[in-house]
Amino acid sequence: MINDIQQQITTLTERLHHLNYQYYQRDISEIPDQEFDQLLAELQRLEKEYPQFAHPNSPTQRVGGTITKQFPTALHKYPMLSLGNTYSEEDLREFDERVRRGLEGAEFAYVCELKFDGVAMSLTYENGQLTQGVTRGDGTRGDVVTNNVRTIKNLPLHLREAGQQPAEMEIRGEIFMPLPVFAELNAEREVNGEALLANPRNAASGALKLQDSALVAARKLRFYAYSFLMPGRSIFPTHSASLEAMHAWGLPVSDTWRLCGNINEVLNFVHEWDKKRFTLPVATDGIVIKVNDFRQQELLGYTSKSPRWAIAYKYPAEAGRTRLREIQYQVGRTGAVTPVALLDPVPLAGTVVKRASVHNANQIAALDLRLNDMVFVEKGGEIIPKITGVDLAARLPESQPIVYPTTCPACSTPLIRPEGEAHFRCPNDRGCPPQLKAKLEHYVSRKALDIDGLGAETVGRFFDLGLVTDAASLYDLPGKAAELAQLERLGEKSVQRLVAGLETSKQVPFDRVLFGLGIRYVGETVAEKLAAHYRTVEAMEQATATELAAVPEVGGVIAESVAAWFQEAANRNLVERLRAAGVQLALTGEVPQNVSNRLENLTFVLSGVFEQHSRDELQALIQAHGGKVTGSISKKLSYLVAGDKMGPAKREKATELKVPIISETDLLAMLPTTAAEADNDLNTLDIAPDGVQNSGITTDSSISDTFPAENTGAAQQGSLF
Repeated sequence: MINDIQQQITTLTERLHHLNYQYYQRDISEIPDQEFDQLLAELQRLEKEYPQFAHPNSPTQRVGGTITKQFPTALHKYPMLSLGNTYSEEDLREFDERVRRGLEGAEFAYVCELKFDGVAMSLTYENGQLTQGVTRGDGTRGDVVTNNVRTIKNLPLHLREAGQQPAEMEIRGEIFMPLPVFAELNAEREVNGEALLANPRNAASGALKLQDSALVAARKLRFYAYSFLMPGRSIFPTHSASLEAMHAWGLPVSDTWRLCGNINEVLNFVHEWDKKRFTLPVATDGIVIKVNDFRQQELLGYTSKSPRWAIAYKYPAEAGRTRLREIQYQVGRTGAVTPVALLDPVPLAGTVVKRASVHNANQIAALDLRLNDMVFVEKGGEIIPKITGVDLAARLPESQPIVYPTTCPACSTPLIRPEGEAHFRCPNDRGCPPQLKAKLEHYVSRKALDIDGLGAETVGRFFDLGLVTDAASLYDLPGKAAELAQLERLGEKSVQRLVAGLETSKQVPFDRVLFGLGIRYVGETVAEKLAAHYRTVEAMEQATATELAAVPEVGGVIAESVAAWFQEAANRNLVERLRAAGVQLALTGEVPQNVSNRLENLTFVLSGVFEQHSRDELQALIQAHGGKVTGSISKKLSYLVAGDKMGPAKREKATELKVPIISETDLLAMLPTTAAEADNDLNTLDIAPDGVQNSGITTDSSISDTFPAENTGAAQQGSLF
């Protein structure tokens, strides 16, 4: 029986590896997505039941879920050097001359590869299995992010056995966020009132630093391999041969590389991709040129910072010059008023640009923008057009500075500018039409209620016609079915689908409803954490900002926003109307019962990184034994539980207020160790007069006076290896 289970897990693992290879490397779907998901779910079930048989690189690692409390660092076996950069074709010819002199006239060839704008990554494979992923860091040492790397779906966790494969080798390449994924992520952040990410490289780098690998998986990162390393001399004579071998092993290698016989062919490649690169679904910023023969690379050697046998040609940021005709002011869901520049059309990076970002009033002032100015426009990260400067020589004498509006362009409400924020905001969140419409569009969006038959365009149309005003009013639409059926482009079948979609939305889980309410700063993850912690909207309504801030991943700013939202009578009324409509405003299932009352009447603050449990787990333990967790230190606090890398401010405040500081081990020692002891605790509670339980602990006994500094090595772009 056990052997059968082990074999079943192995067979499923190999089958799913094969299907992933076919799908991500060969664009072949051998089975429907639903069937693939069923196979993956079956493997997850078996691994959960028989974890001893799970493969380290199981396909289930793709979905993430591993929490990394801190990223350890590792030394690179081979330094990850940076390349010398140039923007000049003349410099490329000089590089070619240096190579010729270094090789004393011997024949040689180059390999040209597109320089993808992402995060350099070093991957170790042992016997065909991925065992480690390390960021570039400072080139000598980087962060170990293996769990996060395993979620990248086009990266094989198990190499295919094709040709000669060394027992241990290092693969280097670029992790990147595809442009469509980046655009979708920024659109979502804009809807949520969050700052937009500057470019795909920053987005990819930030994703790899997330501690929850499930969140990394949701970012849909991808990988391209570009370098092969192994102990001793390479088994391949040339770089081009190693690229072909890596592809045969199932590693994703971009098919845009080319073998070039001389510098003229290199320049032709550079010119060809100058415009063509904008057709790719990945950001690029140049071309990497390498001498192909590995022995010739050894002969040429290195400088202290970079190899003499490779160079990167960087394309200059493509800029256009055009006239600024108008500034429009858009009002978002959170009331942020964003200026958008309307331009005379100008070709830029493969598209025709008519609009550009100006960000906020500060940038308008910094650039001294004026209407009818001739302005310079670039694509930030080759994605978002932005104004970078003004051609002052072409400025008209009669031009006047742009005056930022003081009232909302949509509802004429005086604008406010909260301290520390760059954007002016319209505070009329219950009467400003663009805000109300955007809130409705957010409520019906795919990651919120996802109401079938009621997309953003349709709900926006209903709002304009006065048929809906807020989320709760959507559930009055079935009573207006006859009226809706008379509208252009709807009809009876569309209305039936819409009504059915509204009914189905009443079963959407509480956390997605909470996200759909559009509370500022409450994204998907925060909504999930709040729903799991409070379980009902009533409990959340009654929570103070301090209590909300104690929920993991909910900081002070978010907590203040949530508390303020529930203090508004109109918002509480909206919640009651949603409840009356039958929308889920509580988590289903049994509410967890206390295991014991050992920590009754005690409050804790958790700070830092813990060895044995995550902060979520420690909070759950405290609550299961009758205790409370808060986010701030006061005289009423029972204990500060200090982990690694706890900030000095909390330690100093706790010491000043004479709050006991204990370790994770001390906290665990306070809990009952047997079920019988826990049952007994439900009837008795032994608390010492000073509030310290008689568990034999001594406060602050196992906390070091010094905490190791955060690792500051960041993944950088443009590294050779």
